[in-house]
Amino acid sequence: MRGKRIGSGAAMLVGALAVTGLALAPSAVAVTPLTANVTASCGLFGGGAATLTATQTGTAATLKLTSTAITTPIAIGANSINSTLTMANSTGSARVFSGTVNPAMPAGSTITVGPLNGTVASGDSLNFYGGSLKMVVFGITVTCTTSSAQTPGPFVFS
Repeated sequence: MRGKRIGSGAAMLVGALAVTGLALAPSAVAVTPLTANVTASCGLFGGGAATLTATQTGTAATLKLTSTAITTPIAIGANSINSTLTMANSTGSARVFSGTVNPAMPAGSTITVGPLNGTVASGDSLNFYGGSLKMVVFGITVTCTTSSAQTPGPFVFS
C-alpha cells in the first residue's frame, strides 16, 4: 500500500511540474520585422530618418522610435514627453501605443521615445504610414507623420 501512495504522489508531482513548465514556457508569438525605418516630418523637431523597434509578448506590444535626424529644440527631462503613437493597421482598427518614457535630452540632441505600450492581435499588420506620433512637451504638441510606407515593411504580429 505504501508503494501505491508513493507512485500516486510521484505521478501528481510529475503532472504539477508539467503544468508549471507550460505556464512558464516562453511565448511562441513574435513580431516581424523587429525594426523598420521611416522618414518622418516632425514640425519644430525637424525631420528625417527614424527607426521604429517593436517587441511582442502575447497581446502586449511595445514600440520605440529613435532618430539621429529629428532633434529637440530645447532641453527635455527624462520621462517628460507624453507620447501617443498611432499605427495604421491593414487588418482592422488602428493601434495606439502610449507612454512617457524618454531619456533626458539636452537641446539639439537626437530624439528617442519609448518603449510605448499598446495591445495587438494576431495578424495585425502595423505601419507608421497612415498613422502619427504625437509628443506633448511642456504643453506643446509636436506631430510626426510620414509620406511613405516604412521599410522593410509593416510590423506583423502573430
